[in-house]
Amino acid sequence: MEKSDVIIIGAGPAGSSCARQLHQHGLKVSLLDKSQFPRNKVCAGWVTPEVMQSLDIDLDDYASSRVLQPIRSFRTSRIGSRDVYTQYDDVVSYGIRRSEFDHYLLERSGVECHMNEPVKSIRRDNNIWIINDHFSAPLLIGAGGHFCPVARHLGAHVGASEAPVTAQEVEFEMTEQQSKSCPVDAETPELFFTPDLKGYGWVFRKGNFLNIGLGRQDRNKLSMHVDNFINELKRAGRVPENIPGKLNGHAYLLYNDAPRRVYDDGVLLIGDSAGLAYQQSGEGIRPAIESALLAAKTIIDAKGNYSPAHLAGYETALRQRFGDKMLPQKNHSPSRLKCLLAGILLRSKWFARHIVINRWFLHQQQAALTDLKHT
Repeated sequence: MEKSDVIIIGAGPAGSSCARQLHQHGLKVSLLDKSQFPRNKVCAGWVTPEVMQSLDIDLDDYASSRVLQPIRSFRTSRIGSRDVYTQYDDVVSYGIRRSEFDHYLLERSGVECHMNEPVKSIRRDNNIWIINDHFSAPLLIGAGGHFCPVARHLGAHVGASEAPVTAQEVEFEMTEQQSKSCPVDAETPELFFTPDLKGYGWVFRKGNFLNIGLGRQDRNKLSMHVDNFINELKRAGRVPENIPGKLNGHAYLLYNDAPRRVYDDGVLLIGDSAGLAYQQSGEGIRPAIESALLAAKTIIDAKGNYSPAHLAGYETALRQRFGDKMLPQKNHSPSRLKCLLAGILLRSKWFARHIVINRWFLHQQQAALTDLKHT
């Protein structure tokens, strides 16, 4: 039996970031993941300067051998309508490739990593968690994304009572000819809201890589919506006719729509396993990182006592950071009047800059999560 202080299931940004914090405070961490890193990860892939600041990442070091695409502007529109161009004086975000970003965070975590280790069993014996009859620890952290086995163990009904966002996307390296003819500016992601306001698509260039995708709160006929969106982009000449490879899908929960318990006796959920994606943009990297740091603070402050009373502060910290959850709506479909009003607002340069980009996508109203003090 391999014993540690903490077992973390899932080595993505949340799991790796939490592991690093705990390791730096002297805890022995076993980090498990079903995949071998570096691995492909479905994600549009941009992070704000606040994320890099929270993670204390040296940008020059990161960019020395990885894609780090500065973003200084955006184009926003409804599908089929004219776009609004919003430009900034400084870099407001960075494009990253998740295969590189996740591997970088994992490598610098400093903890013992067990790759190609899917969870086959979870049990508890005398307040000790035992995973796959081999790994044991008094504390278990679920960081395995939407389908996290730890979330399931805590009672998450994946695909039943939950209403996830589902998305399909593809990222590929363009040929020399595709790169020369691609009209998408690498510093300018393009965002396209769907006419019914149930989601949005994007085209995002990261150097020589192109990322195309669409996500919706309504899973009905997702592939049809994605196909229609990509065909519209092709007709407009925004993307190549011969997109290589197939689109991959993923799912995640928006913060207000996540009914999952985030802690219990000796267990916490972080990142997408807890359902923390931003409500308007669906962006999940920043809340995943911040939940990892908040969880690490809670764990360190607990000083080995992982009873529910000592872990409850984590849920409080999430609420203070991300706000109180609103009551779930019975009908996610916006009214005809709301769609009409949104069409008018999305053509407004002021609304595009101050609400859509600054508030919904960049969250500039909230400073980076740093200097967490331990009691």
